[in-house]
Amino acid sequence: MKIAPYTGDMDSFDYLSLLVVDLQGALRSVSLPRSYVSDKVLADGIGFDASNFSFAQVHASDMIAVPDMASAFLEERGEFRVLHAFCDVRSTDGRPFLQYPRVVARRAEEYLRTTGIGEQAHMLVELEFYVFEDVRYHTTVDKSYYFVESAEGLGEEHEDRDRFGLSKGYHRMGPDEKYGLLRDRAVRAMLEAGIPVKYHHHEVGASQMEIELDFMNLSKAADGVVLAKWILKSTADELGLKLTFMPKPMYKIAGSGMHVHQYVTKGGKSIFPGEGLYGLSEAGLAYTAGILSHARTGSLLAFSNPSTNSYRRLVPGYEAPVSATFAQGSRAAAVRIPGYLKKGHARVEFRTGDATANTYYFLAAMLLAGLDGVRRNLDPVRLGFSSAKPSPKTTFPTGLYHVLGGLKKDRDYLAPAFPEELLSNWIESKIKEAEYVYNAPVPQEYELYF
Repeated sequence: MKIAPYTGDMDSFDYLSLLVVDLQGALRSVSLPRSYVSDKVLADGIGFDASNFSFAQVHASDMIAVPDMASAFLEERGEFRVLHAFCDVRSTDGRPFLQYPRVVARRAEEYLRTTGIGEQAHMLVELEFYVFEDVRYHTTVDKSYYFVESAEGLGEEHEDRDRFGLSKGYHRMGPDEKYGLLRDRAVRAMLEAGIPVKYHHHEVGASQMEIELDFMNLSKAADGVVLAKWILKSTADELGLKLTFMPKPMYKIAGSGMHVHQYVTKGGKSIFPGEGLYGLSEAGLAYTAGILSHARTGSLLAFSNPSTNSYRRLVPGYEAPVSATFAQGSRAAAVRIPGYLKKGHARVEFRTGDATANTYYFLAAMLLAGLDGVRRNLDPVRLGFSSAKPSPKTTFPTGLYHVLGGLKKDRDYLAPAFPEELLSNWIESKIKEAEYVYNAPVPQEYELYF
């Protein structure tokens, strides 16, 4: 995959690819030949059917996608040069479409500034994923199965299936680990597309990888994650590999999360460092309490962990957090305060989320939850969120139905960025997913009950 920055030269591309984000957080695209691209198209955008993106009803589905040329980058695809640009979406009356993910993210950032608490939210996102040589799955009324195969010892075709075990892959090097080339190529493309990357490495599970991005503001971080996922899948495809961000693609093996490090600045300085517990300020502790409060109800998890598969990962024994707690240096806590930072550089890491999330909604909801904690001056220790002495009421909801129920009851803090129509749309969409999965038997139930 060959990516290059866009310099503004209108003769440097053959097609303009307009990137639109759908309700689930995936990229969609429509391509315009260079001969059709004009100043008017760049300013006014083009119409599209938003009902196919799950945003609108068929009878009111006309929307307008307007390219954000500040986000543009070039891809060399075979014999063609494709200029990709994220789009903003407007209603036909010219106003921003309030359910659109990029709009929700920006409204959350605008709300931060209006509160006086801070001016900028900075986010660093970790992407964990699995890579396979072969994947097969099938489900019908009378049959259901999945099969994966990996050169690192998964599947029936590999005599060296115990190369280093299922859970001993952390920071493995070649020749034992097999996917360094994939990560090198993907990271190179990300950097060319303007996505800052901190590092990449092999993760704990056989065939499990991690790429850690660097800090960006909330909106850029969301764009960066969506684009990085597309780059990773495209690079894997070029190498004949299959890549998944499923939180738990296999039984009894490490799950994949999407951890988010974050801090809020005011006057160019973080408001999180202080003399309180774990080096946090009063605002930093209250922000942590806000996140954990809304995670405990399930409301925040409805956006950070919005799939049935999310709750296959959130189980004891795999470093995935199962309760709303915070601690310094602990990877079992939902919020970890990194212990390796120097005094005055505190930040918090929310470890619960995963990449089935719509990243825009997830990051926006998390920021709003934290700000709600600051606004209400919440104390995470008094609320029982300390991992040293947790309250028995901190355990997370155990499934998608439960967190959606939490969102129905606990949603006022989301109002500055999430319109009611979006919340209702999101709940309806996710209930359909839950019904599809939970109404079907799985092979383990045949083992237990047949």
